Amino acid sequence: MLAQNRRSSPLVLLLVHMLMASCVSITRPPKALLPLTLLRCSASSSYSPSNSLISSPKHLRKSSCPCPLWSTSLSFCLHSRPKHTTSLTLSSSYVRAAAPMTASSAPIGSGDGIPDDVNSNPLLQDFDFPPFDAVKAEHVRPAIRALLKKLESDLDELERNVEPTWPKLVEPLERITDRIGVVWEIVLHLKAVKDSPELRSVIEEMQPEKVKFDLRLGQSKPLYNAFKAIQESSDWQNLSEARKRIVETQIKQAVLEGVSLDDEKREQFNKIVQELKRLSEKFEENVLDATKKFERLVTDKKEIEGLPATALGLAAQTAVSKGHENATPENGPWIITLDAPSYLSVMKYCQNRSLREEVYRAYVTRASSGDLDNTEIINQILKLRLEKAKLLGYSNYAEVSMAMKMATVDKAEELIEKLRVASWNPATKDVEDINDFSKKQGAPEADNLTHWDISFWSERLREAKYDINEEELRPYFSLPKVMDGLFSLANTLFGINIEPADGLAPVWNDDVKFYCLKDATGAPIAYFYFDPYSRPSEKRGGAWMNEVISRSSLLSHDNSSVRLPIAHVICNQTPPVGDKPSLMTFREVETVFHEFGHALQHMLTKQDEGLVAGIRGVEWDAVELPSQFMENWCYHRDTLMSIAKHYETGESLSEDVYQKLLAAKTFLSGWLTLRQIRFATVDLELHSRFVPGGSESIFDVDQKVCRKTQVIPIFPDDRFLCSFSHIFAGGYAAGYYSYMWAEVLSADAFSAFEDAGLNDEEAVRETGKRFRDTILALGGGKAPLEVFVEFRGREPSPEALLRHNGLLPVTASA
Repeated sequence: MLAQNRRSSPLVLLLVHMLMASCVSITRPPKALLPLTLLRCSASSSYSPSNSLISSPKHLRKSSCPCPLWSTSLSFCLHSRPKHTTSLTLSSSYVRAAAPMTASSAPIGSGDGIPDDVNSNPLLQDFDFPPFDAVKAEHVRPAIRALLKKLESDLDELERNVEPTWPKLVEPLERITDRIGVVWEIVLHLKAVKDSPELRSVIEEMQPEKVKFDLRLGQSKPLYNAFKAIQESSDWQNLSEARKRIVETQIKQAVLEGVSLDDEKREQFNKIVQELKRLSEKFEENVLDATKKFERLVTDKKEIEGLPATALGLAAQTAVSKGHENATPENGPWIITLDAPSYLSVMKYCQNRSLREEVYRAYVTRASSGDLDNTEIINQILKLRLEKAKLLGYSNYAEVSMAMKMATVDKAEELIEKLRVASWNPATKDVEDINDFSKKQGAPEADNLTHWDISFWSERLREAKYDINEEELRPYFSLPKVMDGLFSLANTLFGINIEPADGLAPVWNDDVKFYCLKDATGAPIAYFYFDPYSRPSEKRGGAWMNEVISRSSLLSHDNSSVRLPIAHVICNQTPPVGDKPSLMTFREVETVFHEFGHALQHMLTKQDEGLVAGIRGVEWDAVELPSQFMENWCYHRDTLMSIAKHYETGESLSEDVYQKLLAAKTFLSGWLTLRQIRFATVDLELHSRFVPGGSESIFDVDQKVCRKTQVIPIFPDDRFLCSFSHIFAGGYAAGYYSYMWAEVLSADAFSAFEDAGLNDEEAVRETGKRFRDTILALGGGKAPLEVFVEFRGREPSPEALLRHNGLLPVTASA
C-alpha cells in the first residue's frame, strides 16, 4: 500500500467556515468538520427496515439528516478486514485453537466423509498459536475444503433449527464465522508477509470456494429473517447496546450482500463478487511483482552521491542478497529498489538528478505496462462495482460504500472541497519556498523544479530552516529503544505491562517478535506479533495492523471466562545493517506508534461479544482515532526523550534538537494535505461519476483531479492509480476520504491529556484509564460518537487541531 498517511495541513479556513456556519462545531477525522447537529443525527438515528422496503437501499442510508464522518480505519494500517472473522481460544497464558469448531463441537475428519489424514494438516490441528512456521502451500487446499465441508453442514443445521434467540442464532453463527476466519486469515497473512508462487496459486484456486461459502452465509434468508424477528420482538429493548448493534449490522450487511435479490439477480451478484475478489488479488500481486522487478545496479559511487550511510549500507546489503557477495557500503556495488526505504532515500538525498528521475518514473508507473499492467484490471473492477451497486438499487458504488459508514458521499465531497480550498495557498507557498531556496543554492533545475526535485530540495530546505538532518537523527532512534519507550508509555497511560514472549508462538520469519500484554496483577490480557522490517522479495509494502484472534466470551476455553485477543503489527522500516540495530527515521517512529494504536483498540477491548469486540463492528471511517492519538505522543517531550537515546553512547537527544523537531512538525503541511486530497478526490470520482468504458479514461480522471489539487502539474506519464492498492485491493474503495477526518478527533482526545496536565503523572494516568475504558474498551458495541462523548464529556471540537498545527486564518483561493 501507500506510505503511512501524513499529518494534516492548514485547515483554518475550512474550520472557520464550518464554525461560522453552525453555533456548535464538530470535528471529523483529520481535517474536516461538520455541524454538531449532524453528529447528533448520526448518533440518534437507528436502523429499522420494514419488510416492504428491504429490497431498497434507501433504508440503509442515514436519516434525512446527513451523517458526518468520524475517523477511518487502517491507514496502510488496518489490513482489509474480513467480514467473518477468526477463531482460537486463549486459556490463561496461551491460545488454543480448539475452541468449538461448531456448535456441536464435532471435530473435522472422523465420520464426516473427510479423510482422517487431514487431521495432520497444521491448519486443522489443535494448536496453541497459529502454526505460521509449519503451514505450506500444499496444506491450504485440503484444509479449506475439509473445513468448508464441515461448516456447510453446520450451516445447514443452523438454518433448519434457527430461532430468533441469541443461543439459537448468534452463538452458532459466531462459531461458524470465527472458525473459517482464523484459518483463512492465516493463509492470507502468509501471502502478505511470505509470498510465493505456490501460495498465490492455491489461494487463487480456493478463494472462489471460500467466497461461495461467505455468500451463502451472508444471503441466508433463514438467518436474516431471524435477525429481523429479534429486532421486531418485544425483547428488543431488553438487549444490551452491543447486542442491538450486532443485530442491526447483520441486517444491513445481509442486504448489501444480496439477500433481498431475486434468484436471477442474486446469481449475477455472486458472479460479480467472485470476479472482484479475483481481480483485487491479481491487482495486489502485480503491484508487488512490479515493485520487485525494478533493480538499479550502481557501480560508480558518484551516481549516488549524497546518499547517507544507512542508505548505502542498505543498498550494499541488497546487492549481497542478489549475488554480489563482496558488496560493501563504502565501495559497492549497490542496488537501488522501489522498496520504500530505498526509494525514499534516493528521492530525498541523491544529488544525481537523472537517477532521481529514473527512480521516480519507475515508481509512479509501477504495474502499468506489460504482463503486470493493472489498467484493465482497474477498469473491470470499477465496471463490476458499478454493476453491483445497480443490482442493490444504488446509483453508484460510493453510495454502497457509505451505507456502512458514518458519512454520505455529498458530505465527504463537501468537506474535501473546503479542505482543498483551505490548503491551496499554503501549498503554493510551500512550493515557492522550495523554489526560492533551490535558486539560492544555485541549482541548475531551479527554474524548472518538477516531481523528482521536490523531495530532494524540500529536505535541503528543512535542514537549513530547522537545522535538522533526518539521517543524523537515526542513531537516536534504534528500534529496541523505541519499543521500550512505547511500552513504557503504554504502562503509564493504560496500566499494562508488555513483555517479550519470543518462543511461545511460532513465527513466519526470524525477525518477527512476539509480545504478551499483562494487567497490573501479571495476568495475560492479549498478545501481538511484530514484524518490523521490509522484505521486498516476499512482503507487501506499507504498514498495517490486523487481528489474529478476537476477544470472545462465547469462544472461551478450558474454563477461562473469555478468549483473549491477538494482533499482528506489520511495518516495512529500514532493517538492521551489519552489526547496527534498525536505526529509524522519525517518520518510521510515528508509524510504529500509529499501528500500535490500532492494536491497542483490538487488544484492550473489554467487549465480550465477539462480533463487536475490538475493531469488529466499528464503522470503517471510525477506526483511526486510537492510531492517530498515539502519534501525538511522539512529540511529547518525556516520551520522545525516553526513546531518543544514541544507540552506541546512550546520549539523549538534546533539548535544542527536540525544540527543532517541534518547530518542523507542520513543515510542508499544505503540500502534503493536497496530496491526500488528490487521493481522496480521485477515489470518490472513480466510484461516483466515472463511467467505465466511456470516453474518459481513469487517467483522464486523475489528470482532471490533479488540476485542482496539485500546485505542480501532474507528471504526464503518472500511472499512480495502477498501484493504488488502498482502493483496488484493500478496504478503502470510496473511503480514502476517511484519513482526512481522524486527526480532529485524535487531537481533541489528546487535548484531554493536555487539559489534565502532561507533566502531572497522576492526572495522565487517570485520563489514560478513561481513554482505555471508553475509546479502547467499547469496540463496535457502541456508536463511535457516543464513545467519544463518554470519554471527552462533550462532542468533538477542532480547537486542539488548530492549536497543535499552529494554524492561523488565511485567505485561500484556487
